[in-house]
Amino acid sequence: MSAPGDIAAFEAERPRLKRLAYRMLGSVSEAEDAVQDAWLRWSRAGDEIAEPAAWLVRVTSRLCIDRMRAAKARREVYRGPWLPEPLIEELADDPLERAEDVSVAFLLALERLSPLERAVFLLHDVFDEDYAQVAETLGRNEAAVRQLASRARAHVKDARPRFTVDEAEAARLAAAFMAAAAQGDMKALGAVLAADAVMLTDGGGKRSAALRPLHGPADIIALLEGLAWRSGLAWPLSFRAVRINGYPGVILEREDGPMTVAFQPGEGGKLAGVYMVRNPDKLGHLKA
Repeated sequence: MSAPGDIAAFEAERPRLKRLAYRMLGSVSEAEDAVQDAWLRWSRAGDEIAEPAAWLVRVTSRLCIDRMRAAKARREVYRGPWLPEPLIEELADDPLERAEDVSVAFLLALERLSPLERAVFLLHDVFDEDYAQVAETLGRNEAAVRQLASRARAHVKDARPRFTVDEAEAARLAAAFMAAAAQGDMKALGAVLAADAVMLTDGGGKRSAALRPLHGPADIIALLEGLAWRSGLAWPLSFRAVRINGYPGVILEREDGPMTVAFQPGEGGKLAGVYMVRNPDKLGHLKA
């Protein structure tokens, strides 16, 4: 048993709680807030807790579900494409996350789920809790939980990668895109993009960005050419290479603030996705 307010017991669970909350909320800052709220409830709990890990997962999951429900209205009026808050890892660090479970494509697929479907899927399929534990956590019966998991699985089955890409090859693709964009070499840029490549740019109505998803090399190149025409140079020549949601990525400094770009490798040595976050509300956690 652990006494409520036991800091050591809580800190032992904090990394797992943050991973869970980020996958549920798609936001580093909101995940940290949810875990902090869980700490406040932990510190005020009245009785000894027999299973601290299960208790904290249950509380964090329910807090995240409440936040997801509250966020639904905000998402419906969000200006332009919505992308998750970028999860940044320095290249010198060992990867802390399973890349497929924090990839932008996977998190966007999770956005199509209801809050309960998302919680069930993550707890069972990603965090390996059995259905009985998930049912207890969410206050549902086991049969209902199994049904929610089945529906969720059907929605996200195509979001996980069907193949693996060597890390060096993925970095090469990202570098090729950056070089072509910085030099304005649209022919080279088109050569690195898959025929069905998608580009999403999230400005949140606070920074300039495309207001719809861009599909295919011609559509993507047209946007970048427009940026180059208006500003003289669409992409800064200097940037910091990082890992973003398990993808190779970069942080760039522009006159109006930082932006992140994550590159999703695809088949045949091409890029399947380019994800740009410019909304300043999603970039406050970046290291200076």
